[in-house]
Amino acid sequence: MSHFSTIIGQSPELEALIRSAEIVAATDVTVLLKGETGTGKEVFAHAIKNASKRAEKVFLKLNCAALPESLIESELFGHKKGSFTGATHNTQGLFKAADGGTLFLDEINSLPLAIQAKLLRFLDSGEYLAIGDIHIHKVNVRIIAATNSNLTTQIKNGEFRADLYYRLNVVPLELPSLATRNHDIELLSTHFFKLFEKDHDIKSPKLSKASLKVLKQYHWPGNIRELRNLCERLSILYAEKTIEPENLPSEFRSNIPEVESQDFTLPSSGVNLETLEANLILQALDRTQGNRSKSAKLLGISRDKLLYRMQKHGFFTSL
Repeated sequence: MSHFSTIIGQSPELEALIRSAEIVAATDVTVLLKGETGTGKEVFAHAIKNASKRAEKVFLKLNCAALPESLIESELFGHKKGSFTGATHNTQGLFKAADGGTLFLDEINSLPLAIQAKLLRFLDSGEYLAIGDIHIHKVNVRIIAATNSNLTTQIKNGEFRADLYYRLNVVPLELPSLATRNHDIELLSTHFFKLFEKDHDIKSPKLSKASLKVLKQYHWPGNIRELRNLCERLSILYAEKTIEPENLPSEFRSNIPEVESQDFTLPSSGVNLETLEANLILQALDRTQGNRSKSAKLLGISRDKLLYRMQKHGFFTSL
């Protein structure tokens, strides 16, 4: 069984990402996971570790946004007793503790500039210096980093070192947002319902087709984490029931387009169906600046069907 089988989804974007991650996992190269908050970067980091030759070794994590600069340096590199006020004993730090294993640096975009320089040195040489120490330490640690912001923008703003970015960006893996892989929502919600059925000892609810359609149209700013929280709420409030759109929180109901309940009225003069279809396809392509995946979503068809219909209307020669 693949170590990535715990990652739920069948969208082309996710399957392509998993194939790349499987290749990367077999090496010892530094990995940079990019993606919005809640897209599952830590889940991917665990999967990469479990599929690597360091699978049986330690896996440690540090959220770089969770600690102030003074504590991050000590947490990563350790310190000697008496090196600063409050340093009452020697501390080895995460690099030493993760020797032979993997260290996951989450939200590395929040790492202070002074610490970025020390991390760059470690990535280049495998060496670091604990606070207050005069002896250089060398360890064998694989780094998996993650960012939820655009690091190139931070470089332009002087907030992130360009040399560290290039050192981390050896193999970048971009995690898709839930909105771009909305066909996975049904699989994910089923998975979460089963999870909470076990955790809370209750019978799972189920989504009606109308509710599922509403969820697929939602923009999901919190991504998979937001969907998980929603499923837990629905599991508790609507155990064993069928969830209709009116049972969803207000932010989801307000996302339902008003035209959803309206039917197309055929003009008395009739229409040319082929011309109408061609015109709608061109409008969708124009609205999405030629993005075929987004155009297919606007039209409510799969990308393959859109490509077929574009070919039928002879658009490939003109676009």
